[in-house]
This record gives sequence, structure tokens and C-alpha cells, in this order.
Amino acid sequence: MIQLPRIIQGGMGVGVSNWRLAQAVSKLGQLGVVSGTALDSLFVRRLADGDQGGHMRRGLDAFPFPEMAKRIWQEYFVPAGKPASAPYPNLPMHQKRAPRKLVELCMVSNFVEVFLAREGHKNPVGVNYLEKVQMPHLYSIYGAMLAGVGYVLMGAGIPLHIPGVLDAFAAQHAAEYKLQVTGASADVDMHMRLDPAEYAEGPLPVLERPKFLAIVSSNTLATTMLRRAGGRVNGLVIENPTAGGHNAPPRGKLQLNAGGEPVYGERDRVNIAELRTLGVPFWLAGGYGNAEKLREALDEGAAGVQVGTAFAFSRESGMRPDLKQRLIWQAVAGTGQVFTDPLASPTGFPFKVAQLEGTSSAFPIYQERKRVCDLGYLREPYMTPDDKIGYRCSAEPVANYVAKGGKVEDTVGRKCLCNALLANIGHPQIRDKARGESEEPPLVTVGDDLNTIAQFLTAGRTSYAAADVVASLLSRVEAEPATHSMPELSAAVA
Repeated sequence: MIQLPRIIQGGMGVGVSNWRLAQAVSKLGQLGVVSGTALDSLFVRRLADGDQGGHMRRGLDAFPFPEMAKRIWQEYFVPAGKPASAPYPNLPMHQKRAPRKLVELCMVSNFVEVFLAREGHKNPVGVNYLEKVQMPHLYSIYGAMLAGVGYVLMGAGIPLHIPGVLDAFAAQHAAEYKLQVTGASADVDMHMRLDPAEYAEGPLPVLERPKFLAIVSSNTLATTMLRRAGGRVNGLVIENPTAGGHNAPPRGKLQLNAGGEPVYGERDRVNIAELRTLGVPFWLAGGYGNAEKLREALDEGAAGVQVGTAFAFSRESGMRPDLKQRLIWQAVAGTGQVFTDPLASPTGFPFKVAQLEGTSSAFPIYQERKRVCDLGYLREPYMTPDDKIGYRCSAEPVANYVAKGGKVEDTVGRKCLCNALLANIGHPQIRDKARGESEEPPLVTVGDDLNTIAQFLTAGRTSYAAADVVASLLSRVEAEPATHSMPELSAAVA
């Protein structure tokens, strides 16, 4: 029997769920989770800012391939940090065939984040990836496994190939991942491949296979993952549409309410009784950030809950302190507003955005920003007329997108989430002010339950810790953790 966490701390945004937050939650016996999205860019920006506290260097010193770590340190570390007015280094954008330096950077950055989250305790740590951000997956996952990550969580798509990737790396084999390419015919090989032996400096380390949790939004997807995944699925996180970040689109024809938000109906409700028959543990997410909802989830047969928004505003999270404090004040006043934007994300998934002055949630700020695509995590691979793979993003300059075969109507309202999410955590790219450009504006994503975070503030305080969230959530739960037998896949779907 395996002890399971009652609470999974959500893997939020870019760097909001950072190593400090994950470490704090895991030390308390729950599952701390780092966000694996864009860690290569975040790592480079931390080095460019002088590696405050020396944490990145400590992680690099522990990396099992020292020459690789040395190359990255020498290229990107800036003693005392770059000038505030200077831009961050630009990295090559991910593509099917990535340059070696980018592969190495993904490995190292994911290793360091997980390594730091695991320091000082022996409890598992998880890493969260977006299935839609496909091109870094192999390199990122291998780096996280080198650091001993205990869980891999993935949503924003149907991650059928990931369990097999975990199996391959644990067996010291090369792993493949099928890239989704718009317009590609069935006879074209779209597999990405990583052979760790091509990067190791000596014998391959022996790695433990992390548990895999698929983040899904419906009973159909839950069953699909268990029946069709290329390896063992150890559990499910069931996110309903109130959860922050990317939401699954409503089933059926898209309808908007009077405020312009997607309308979710009966078809989008999850049947929890059916989940109980699948034979794997599951956690409920989206609006479960209080003790009563955790108690309710356990009573319904869930192993626990996944909570994001409450942890996003804790002191340990990576969200920029001024943004965090302004939204906490709104929550205390009960005035916080969250808009489920059907257009903002280039992925086409609805995206929850906190309404906050000075961010791209304000239309004038969005209009003033000059369109640029220089990070490219959400780019869409597509087949060009000459049968090559091209890359486009509906948030890039409109003329560029249309020239690549994109539809102009698909660019309306799209926002550059890549740059905005890095700005949310205090690492905004600096643009050329002489050309009328400026610092990248933030765009904060949270769940619908933003205003409920006030419950974690004690009298006279304007901030709270991750430990306060955990204690509050567990206040109506007995001390013993949940257990589960973690059946093999064949038993789960028999």
C-alpha cells in the first residue's frame, strides 16, 4: 500500500509554483509540485540576474553531468546581475530538431528546480507540464527524473505518450514522443527522440520511474487515458472549469454568456461515481481550496484535492510580490474578478485571467503592446507547402501568422502568454525603448475562487504561508494519510 497525499499543490503558470513553494508543501507531507513550463528561459533569467542566493549554482553543482553544467554556467551567468535596463538573453525557440545547447538547458533547468524542491526532506516532489507545450517534453522530463522527481502531472491535452516515456527513461532506453503537426499526413514521421546516452558523461544513472497523474476534465478522457496510454497511469486529477490557468473547452458548440465567457453545461460535469469504478486514485480540482471541500472530496471517494489559487498567493510562491499583494487586497474586499477568456491563449483553450490594472487584462495595455514572438512555447507546428515543418503562433505579428497560412480571425484577442507569465514572476523581457517598446506587461491567471484566499489571513496580517494553507485544508481531516494499492493498468481497466 502506498501513502497518497491529501493535497496536491497545483503546478501553476511559469515559476509561480517554484522550488520554494514545492519544497514547503512537500516538507509538510503533501505533494509539492514545481511548474515545468518554460524552465529553461526562467533558469537563464535567474542566472542573468546574478543567481541571487546562489541556489542555481548549488543545483548545478549537483547535476550528474558536470561538463554540461559548466557550459551553461559559463554562458549565462552574469556576476552581480545584468543592468536593469538590459534585455535578457534570447534562447533558440524549440522545434522538432532542437540544437544541443537547448536540449542541455532543458535537462539542467528541470533538474535544478526539482533538486532544490527536494532539499531538506525525503518526501516526494512532483513536476507539472502542459501537454500542449510538446517540443521540450523529452528533455525536460529526463532532467526532472535525474533529480528524482516522484510524480509527473500533465494536462492541457491528452498525454497518451508520456507514461511510455517515463518507462523508457527508467529502463535506460531512448524515448520517443509523437509531435502533433497540423496538416501532416499519416505517413510522415513526427516522432521526437531522446537517447540519454548521447548526453551522459559516463554510465547512465539508474533512475526511478515517477508516478504519472493525468489531469483530465471528463469521464471520457479519464477512461481514454487508462485504456490507451502507452504505459501505466497511476492516478487522475479531475479539473472542473473553475480551476485557474487553461480550461478544457466546453463540450459541444461553443456558447458565450453575456459577459463573453464560455458556458459550461451538464455535459461538462464529471460523474464521480464512475471515477470510483476505474480502479486508480483520483484528486478533485477547481474550487476545492477549503477544508469543507477537501472533506467532501474524501467522502466521495477521492484521494484528496489539487489546490492552486490558495498556494499561488502564499509567501513562498514565485508571483511578483506587488501583484500578489494587490490581488490579496481585492480578495479581502471581496472585489476580485476573474474572467474566463475564450481568446487570450494561442492554444485555443479558455484561459482564466485576473482583472487587474497595469496588466494585459486591461484592453489599453493589451493594445499598446507590440506583437512579438520570441519565446515560442505555444507555437503550433504545421506542414508547409514544401512538406517541411513550420511554426506559427496566433499571438505573433498578424502579418507573419497569415503569411504562414494562419487565419487572420484567429489572431483576434490573442495574448502572448509566454512573455506575460515570465513578467508575472519578476523576469519581464526588456524591449527597445528607443523604438517605442517597453517592459513586457504581466497577465495573472488564477481560479474562480480568488476571493476565498482571504480565509488564510489571520487577524492583522496581509500575507500567509503555504503551511497556513495546508493546516487550514486539513483542519477537518484525520491525521492519517490516504493509502491506495496503485493497481497495474490491466487491473485498473479490466
